[in-house]
Amino acid sequence: MKAVRVSQPVLRKMSEIVFRDDLYPRIKTSAETVQKYAEDLSVLPAIEVNQHNELIDGWHRWTAHKKANTDVISVIVTPTSGDADVLEMAIERNAAHGLQLSQEDKRHMARQIYASTALAKQGERKKRLAHILSVDISTIQKWLSRIDKDNKEKRDCAVRDLYTRCYTQDEIAELVGMPQGTIKDILVENGGFRFPLNSGDLYEIDNEEDRWNALEQRNRANAEHRSDFEIPIYNVWKQQEKTREISHFGNTEVRWVDNLLYLYTKPFDIVVDPFAGSGSTLDICRKRFRRCWVSDRLPIVERENEIRKWDLTDGLPALPRWKDVGLVYLDPPYWRQAEGEYSNDPVDLANMPLDQFNQTLSGIIHSFGKKLSNAYIALVMSPTQWSAPEHTFTDHIADFIRFVKLPIEMRFSVPYESQQCNAQMVEWAKTNRQCLVLTREIIVWRIP
Repeated sequence: MKAVRVSQPVLRKMSEIVFRDDLYPRIKTSAETVQKYAEDLSVLPAIEVNQHNELIDGWHRWTAHKKANTDVISVIVTPTSGDADVLEMAIERNAAHGLQLSQEDKRHMARQIYASTALAKQGERKKRLAHILSVDISTIQKWLSRIDKDNKEKRDCAVRDLYTRCYTQDEIAELVGMPQGTIKDILVENGGFRFPLNSGDLYEIDNEEDRWNALEQRNRANAEHRSDFEIPIYNVWKQQEKTREISHFGNTEVRWVDNLLYLYTKPFDIVVDPFAGSGSTLDICRKRFRRCWVSDRLPIVERENEIRKWDLTDGLPALPRWKDVGLVYLDPPYWRQAEGEYSNDPVDLANMPLDQFNQTLSGIIHSFGKKLSNAYIALVMSPTQWSAPEHTFTDHIADFIRFVKLPIEMRFSVPYESQQCNAQMVEWAKTNRQCLVLTREIIVWRIP
């Protein structure tokens, strides 16, 4: 019997809504869309759920309500007869409105629905899939012709992604529901893990370390020809303006991280970012073939499944393989510049007195230094002035050069060329014959 959609919206508690990842037709979500929706919840249409409160349509709207910490949400209830019914409805809804399904999403859903279809009904199901996905029947047949191989690729992709995010083999086995021995076999088969590459000849190299070195040589040789990367030659990295792909206070600049990856890491090194913010470091590490362990004191809700929750003031995280860490990237709160932005907790770095801030952060850097070998620690910091008591200039980089007893590899100047001060600040500077601070630096320590 065809499901009947209850057209009149009703209110449900947010805690009652059930999101099942296996019944969601979109492989990739959009943090930007969530943030846009969260700015004006009142204009959003109701989400759609079934009689079990399982989400059919509206993940971005539902997540926006989570981000805004609302208690209730408007829903439309549509009864369903099973999982395949939920999937088909979700596909149809996404085809009609909102952020459209990609071709990759459609192919993934076609396989999932087809795999759960009885053999006798598979011919009929192919026609139905072609209709709801708005593709030719020949496309459906092509997608489903090698479903066993595709399922293996999907499984391997999930394993590689978790390995990229520094999960252990035992943790991966538990998360994907497979024996630990199978996980090990997948990683060995893929040479640690394999990213899609343009050249398959790298995998004719038997020695794993030689293969990684060959990949790095190719990456560096091709760097000059990459349209999205400019090789850093000087220690001044001018940026026209701040990148704002995802709005988040204190967003790190992805170009800085990209440059540091090029200078101080090699493929499959682990990069640690314990102030992950919106996840820019994770994204660029995936792009540049680096593993990445990212965390934050309070991960943003739209990426809480990717960014671990960890507060460095409680101590260092328990990484599975410290010897593989090539770079620790620290973009912490810049003391009073971030006061109250993340929390009102007195143990939040942004809310500490200056002496405690210096002692805590330098202690964190020394703790990382004791764990590392043949690696680097990079700290991004801007002097505090306007938000300091009486607008007193506070040179954090100079402080940490004094407090951190590690050899300095390099100092980079990373100014924003378009950065402007407001009229009040300019008037203060004129009246008091003071210069306003626009500088920002990255200091890199070398761990022998």
